[in-house]
Amino acid sequence: MEHDPSPDLRLDDKVIKPQFVVEKLYELTKGEAYITTEVGQNQMWAAQFYKFKYPRRLMTSGGLGLWAMGFPPPWGCSWPKPDACVIDIAGDGSIQMNIQELITVVDNKLPVKIAILNNSYLGMVRQWQQLFYDRRYSATPNDGSRFCQAG
Repeated sequence: MEHDPSPDLRLDDKVIKPQFVVEKLYELTKGEAYITTEVGQNQMWAAQFYKFKYPRRLMTSGGLGLWAMGFPPPWGCSWPKPDACVIDIAGDGSIQMNIQELITVVDNKLPVKIAILNNSYLGMVRQWQQLFYDRRYSATPNDGSRFCQAG
């Protein structure tokens, strides 16, 4: 039975919502994947919207990790289980912290997949600035706009 996401998680005219992406990953993998996460909103969405079929399939810091901590764990999962589906659900900000390590995956022919949820911000940092710092935003845009402004 295919899960019908609630209306607020559906596609709209302009964006694919991250919650919808995580639910689609669940549907496509039938809950069989090993999921790792970076730290941030993507971590929360993975925990909330991927319905794990088996225990010990979510590898995350639980909020006590660093940005980019989600990309190395799939390597350790892929070496002993080369036929397993392993997906890192990453944010666009955190994956930049160690994208250079993609060469490790390529050199070792590891079947790791990365789902990057791009919101063009360091999302959780921006969320905290919005909620607790009266929208005083600092260093959170991640779309290059701060470097391309005509002045």
